[in-house]
Amino acid sequence: MKISSCVLLGATFCLVQGRPFVKKRAVNDAAILNYALTLEHLEATFYQQGLQNYSHEAFMNAGFPDPFYANLQEVASDEHTHVTFLTSALNAVGSPAVAQCNYAFPATDPKSFVALANILEGVGVSAYLGAAASIANKTYLTAAGSILTVEARHNAYLREALGQVPFAQPFDNPLDLNEVYTLASPFITSCPSTNPQLPVKAFPSLTMTPSGNVMNGSTATLVTGAGFNATGNSNLSAAFITVTGPVYAPLKSTGNNQFIVTIPEGVEGQSYIVLTSSMSGVSDDNIVAGPAIVEVMAM
Repeated sequence: MKISSCVLLGATFCLVQGRPFVKKRAVNDAAILNYALTLEHLEATFYQQGLQNYSHEAFMNAGFPDPFYANLQEVASDEHTHVTFLTSALNAVGSPAVAQCNYAFPATDPKSFVALANILEGVGVSAYLGAAASIANKTYLTAAGSILTVEARHNAYLREALGQVPFAQPFDNPLDLNEVYTLASPFITSCPSTNPQLPVKAFPSLTMTPSGNVMNGSTATLVTGAGFNATGNSNLSAAFITVTGPVYAPLKSTGNNQFIVTIPEGVEGQSYIVLTSSMSGVSDDNIVAGPAIVEVMAM
């Protein structure tokens, strides 16, 4: 049995020390609620479109027997309720709420729809977990925690439906606002000009091949997207985001802004990898690309 340093030192110490403190811009609760509402609009629209595009029979034929379709309808209803709740919370304090945007989702059939739903729910869990520390109002914090637990149930149900371990890791992985927005922005094609501006930016994209499941010790290729600047970034590392601290892995450049990485120990389930110029902590100041999403299977 492997005993981690977190067990030896105490879980509380490790969780506190996990991501070194980085001074960030102050983000008020209204901005965080609108950030959450932006994600909930995306998820609600995703389920609405998917259940319109693919029938009960189509899901059955794809290998998802009853009551899977009915349960997806419940998930869709949950996401719609989250949209209504967050909109009402913002209206109650006189803050304008972001409206639904226009989206493009790459799902082409029930199986790819469920696979993407699983990823989006996992990102939703990481988004609420990462934003929790910035919420000042305790009532909002409790509400966000309540939504987080439901998103986690959605994610576990979808993981099981896809043959994945529903609870693949002992801790979920937090992502900050910019990391989440980097993952969400490719699905957003346009938003109303009247929407309040969010305090977020997208980093250059990062994708990994193979895009399917990988295992600890296997190698993969990381491909950076538009906006990545290799100049001055000759000493980059890969950092896998975990609540107990980044797990670093060396990179081997293959040219054309592509890198080979070996999946390190200590990473499981739906995980996130960024390219960083620092080995002393991951922050908005040193992320140069990513996150990319990777599903790491236990050996």
